[in-house]
Amino acid sequence: MNDAVAAPERRIAHLDMDAFYASVELLRYPQLKGQPVVIGGRRRSGGESNATEFARLEAYQGRGVVTTATYAAREFGVHSGMGLMQAARLCPRAVLLPADFEEYRRYSRLFKATITAIAPRMEDRGIDEVYIDFDAVAGGAEQGGRPLALRIQQAIHAATGLSCSIGVAPNKLLAKLASEFDKPAGVTVLHAADLAGRIWPLPCRKINGVGPKASTRLEQLGVHTIGELARCEPGWLIEQFGRHHGHWLHEVSWGRDARELTTHSEPVSMSCETTFERDLHAVSDRPELSAVFTSLCERLAADLARHGYAGRTIGVKLRYDNFRSVTRAQTLEYHTADAAVIRRTAGQCLKRAPLERRLRLLGVRVGGLVTADAVRLPAEVKTLELF
Repeated sequence: MNDAVAAPERRIAHLDMDAFYASVELLRYPQLKGQPVVIGGRRRSGGESNATEFARLEAYQGRGVVTTATYAAREFGVHSGMGLMQAARLCPRAVLLPADFEEYRRYSRLFKATITAIAPRMEDRGIDEVYIDFDAVAGGAEQGGRPLALRIQQAIHAATGLSCSIGVAPNKLLAKLASEFDKPAGVTVLHAADLAGRIWPLPCRKINGVGPKASTRLEQLGVHTIGELARCEPGWLIEQFGRHHGHWLHEVSWGRDARELTTHSEPVSMSCETTFERDLHAVSDRPELSAVFTSLCERLAADLARHGYAGRTIGVKLRYDNFRSVTRAQTLEYHTADAAVIRRTAGQCLKRAPLERRLRLLGVRVGGLVTADAVRLPAEVKTLELF
């Protein structure tokens, strides 16, 4: 007779602030509550907190990207990373507000301090999301973690006026999926037994780490849901995606994730890249490449700001039509997360790279990262150079 007692199921939470930047702006402008609001464009210079008339997206001209949007704007199809001109076509009457990253970081510090006062073991995943070890809190696993999640939600709302959504599950992978189930202001508790009913019906792209390329490839292979992915033979996935990625796809489809919380690590770099639908040439396709290049720099700047980082080393990556890749980089005397500075410096790197062959891929990278709170970003913004 086996008297061994099964180990209790782990309780890890993923907490995601609801439309974080937009929600902070609604605290500043409560009259905009319920309206479609888009955050994007230049950083605020101050003196705008008493605005009574707001710019509308329909009047926007430029190549900026959406940093975030309220849920009312998302109902029109507006989403983060979308060009503001495209967003204007979808929701022209949306209010357009410039980003105020200093204010967002202030609220980020406030909600995280509120969490650690209750649950001290926390993994910081950026300006608006964290993982929390509920097992490190007395009684944190009761009712699957729901009471503790509700307590944290209420404490954050009391301290900041903001709402968040929380998923509690046996590991980080499932917790992140769960935090998206009941937005905004939801709490979702998952157990291992919920895998088939709650996770397998979801599309594969919902798995954190399955990007557009992998999702498209899976669909081409006839694999649309996580459940269908779970039914694939591991050997077949390895044949299609390689040993590492194929094995990983099999594991995550079965809800397996052995990663521990990391409480003290910082990223070394962040990057943004795109593979073109057709190979482009630096001369004959200059306008298209210039627009893509600027968009990559702006998206990277938005990612840096969203996660609260700035960097000194800016570089580019090019992959040619013969599949050969090159990189070029330049280190500044100061740290930055400014899109114009990144664009200008990356453009200088680009001039040092061979541009005779057609390009398959273009990427921009910022390294030497530090938390943005530790640096003062330069205020000057110079004109963007063309490709």
